[in-house]
Parts: sequence; structure tokens; C-alpha cells
Amino acid sequence: MFAITLLPHRAQIQVGAFLGWVAFHVARSRRHIVVVNIDLCFTELSVEQRRLLVRQIFRSNGIGLIETANVWVRDARHLQQRVTVKGLHHLKDALAQGKGVLLLGSHFSTLDLCGAVLSSYVGFDVMYRRNKNELLEAIMTRGREKNFPNAIRRDDIRGVLRNLKAGHAVWYGPDQDYGRKHSTFAPFFGVEAATITATARFAKISGSPVLFFSHYRTKDDQQYVIELSAPLHNYPTGEEVTDATLINSYIEKAILKAPDQYWWVHRRFKTRPEGEERPY
Repeated sequence: MFAITLLPHRAQIQVGAFLGWVAFHVARSRRHIVVVNIDLCFTELSVEQRRLLVRQIFRSNGIGLIETANVWVRDARHLQQRVTVKGLHHLKDALAQGKGVLLLGSHFSTLDLCGAVLSSYVGFDVMYRRNKNELLEAIMTRGREKNFPNAIRRDDIRGVLRNLKAGHAVWYGPDQDYGRKHSTFAPFFGVEAATITATARFAKISGSPVLFFSHYRTKDDQQYVIELSAPLHNYPTGEEVTDATLINSYIEKAILKAPDQYWWVHRRFKTRPEGEERPY
């Protein structure tokens, strides 16, 4: 991993693209998930356009592995010159209020790289899920400890609230399917999706400003853009579906800037309303 990160940037992109090409042909179950997700969410595209997008998604995910390696085994500051950060003042101003900041994000292939670079400017805590592979978990733990002030287990609700109360910014990704118990159904690209309700509860209990954090790789694969929104107004409203729909709309807007870079390998629609079958 370290050796690959020493290659010129274009060469790293080529290695990542090759890994994505291999995964497209080998990881058939994941490819099926991506195909289903794209067919559900991009009905306006032709079949040929959707299949091309599927290939681009695997390419982007392969590149994302190399980008992640760069911030796991090297200092993220060496990438600052490749990353444009827009709206950094929104995060700094929100933190200055002393109430903590709920930094909402999404699972894109550029997440680790852009997250680490942003943290090199303004440190923030992250939530994570333990990896079953012990070697990968050890590498990821070292990377999190190096790049972020604190790492909080995904199920540690008290830890999130405690860190917000302490005035920290905490990254939280509300874009995955956590099951029926913790969710409400809200539209995501026109499809009812189980959307976690903890986001609004965190905001209500903590009183923290809520900002949206998005990021993407430019089309030439040479630069990256991080965008931080102003604090969300009138959120939470107290109405679960309304709040979930608003958050999903922010995620949709971020995805549409670079559809191939989103983590479509996740079974976003595995939990269905009563009477519906899983599409996978």
C-alpha cells in the first residue's frame, strides 16, 4: 500500500481503475447489487447508460481504495494541494458557538481521503464500524487515530452525544439501511428507503448546528472538491418523514454531482415497506 502511494498520481489512478475493472468481473454479487440500485434510481437513463454507469462505479471504487491508502499510511496534508475546500467558514463559525456540530456525510469512494484532508484543517470526530478482517481493522484504526481526534463506534449513541456536548464536530453518515427498527420510510431517488431517524434525535437532544459535508473527485481524476453547507434551517421539524426526506434530498444532490463515486455496492433498499419484496 505504501509503495503504491509513492507512485505519481496518474499512475495511482490507473492502478485503482485496474482494481475496479477486476472487481467488476469478479465480484458478481456486488455487481448485482449495483445494477439493481442503478435501475431503481436512474430510470430516466437508457439501459446502455445505466450499464456504463455500473462500470464507472466499479472504476471509482477501485480508485477509492488507492485514495484511502494515501491517508491510511501517509500524512493527509500531502494531498492538501489537490483538494479545494468550499464553505470551511461555515464549519468554523458553527464550532465557535460551542454547541458541537453534527457533520452529516455520505459514503462516497472519496470519503476517507476528503475526510482526512478536511480534518487536517479542522479536526472532527468520526463514527465507524469495526472491520471483521483483523489486519484491515488494525490499519484502519491506526489511520483513524492519525487523522481524527476521536473515533466512535457506530452503536455508541451516548458517545456521539457526549462528544457533541463537549463542543466537538462529529461526522455521521445517515445514508445506509440500518433496518426497520431504527428507521422511517422516506423517498430516495423516488424509491421508498428505510432512513435512519437518529439524525434528527441527535440534533434535537444536542442542540448542535447541523451541516452537510459532500465531496467528489473531478472528472479528470486530478483534483478533489469538498463542500460544506451552511447550517440547516428549521431542522429537525419533529416530523420523522419530513426530516428524513430533507436529509435524503441533500444526499441526492451530492450524488448527482458525481453518481459514479457513490457507494452503490450497499444494499440501500434491503428493508422494504410491508408487502414489498427485497429487490436484490
